[in-house]
Amino acid sequence: MAGRGDPPEGPPEGLSGGSDDEYRSVVFDESFVRAARLQEFSAQERMNDHAEAVRSRPARAASRHGGSGGRRRGTGAKQALALVLVVALAFAMAIYLGVRHPYQPSPAPHAGPLRMSVVPLAPESTVPGGAPAELFEHSPAARFRTGAEGIALPTARRTAHFSEGQVLSALTIAKDYLVASSLVPDVLKGSTVRPVRVLLDPDQLTQFDRSIDAPAGDGRHAATGWLVRFDPAKAALASPQVRVRGVLRVEETGTGRLEVTSDHTFVYALRPAGDSAGLPRADGASLFTVRRELHFRFDRDDLRMHRAELLFSSVQAGPQACAADAADRLRPVLAGQRAADGRGPAGTDPYATGRATTALCGTLAPSAMPSIRDDG
Repeated sequence: MAGRGDPPEGPPEGLSGGSDDEYRSVVFDESFVRAARLQEFSAQERMNDHAEAVRSRPARAASRHGGSGGRRRGTGAKQALALVLVVALAFAMAIYLGVRHPYQPSPAPHAGPLRMSVVPLAPESTVPGGAPAELFEHSPAARFRTGAEGIALPTARRTAHFSEGQVLSALTIAKDYLVASSLVPDVLKGSTVRPVRVLLDPDQLTQFDRSIDAPAGDGRHAATGWLVRFDPAKAALASPQVRVRGVLRVEETGTGRLEVTSDHTFVYALRPAGDSAGLPRADGASLFTVRRELHFRFDRDDLRMHRAELLFSSVQAGPQACAADAADRLRPVLAGQRAADGRGPAGTDPYATGRATTALCGTLAPSAMPSIRDDG
């Protein structure tokens, strides 16, 4: 007969009497589990009824233990589900607050429109003519450098939020824009605008295209506010050399922005274009002076993409007639000619430093004209 703690079939094979330690190492097999469902009759019950010594446990007892385990499993599942819901809710709230947070940095503002002024400078007398080299030698442009060499870069120094390399990039882009818009021969002739357009912030391209396609003197859409170009029916370059002098200044005006100011005077040697009808006979070449002051602004995207946003453009150009429409192209008064409408309201020297007063028309100061000695 099986012992008190043994299964009904006796101890497992291989165990003689079995100590407690040996029983602890035994894996409970199916027979042991079945035995756990049997209950031994009491002595009184065995005397009254000669039935088997054991009976099955009531189903209620088994269900009590089974139900308790089920409730524990159900409670655990509910707690896990609640935890998942809490985590999901917290994650969703974090995303919502990240999007709606009032202190989140706002997107970079779009580039605004370029403001511009183009002022023609009328000559006081007949425009002197001669050979280009002679004209340059007897004018203030004799001290100027030639071409891009006249657009010198200042020493680049880091600012509060921009490295030395970034400051140098801003200055270089500004110089590239000045070269493309003031010195490229095809731009000066009016046959292309692409070298200028590719350097502009995309937000300003619509304004630029309208200025080229439908120029107007409204302070927003003059083609000559963006670049220098001459009326090809009236004038052409008499020399590929352009004399240039000026300065570039850079400063950080706010976190994430650099501003570069350029102030340069360009002097061109021009001649009459072909056999244009209606032009008085001109004796050789003449000089034409353009004073350009441009304000550029750069953010980090502009520096990375090698482009610029133009804030303001101030242009003074002559000799021209005050009545000349300079919004589309510059229309020079050439050698041997006078301005038909006479002098402007005030003398303006494009070689002088400092910003001149904006006017509808100015007078080209005598100091800006070459003094050619007449040996005849």
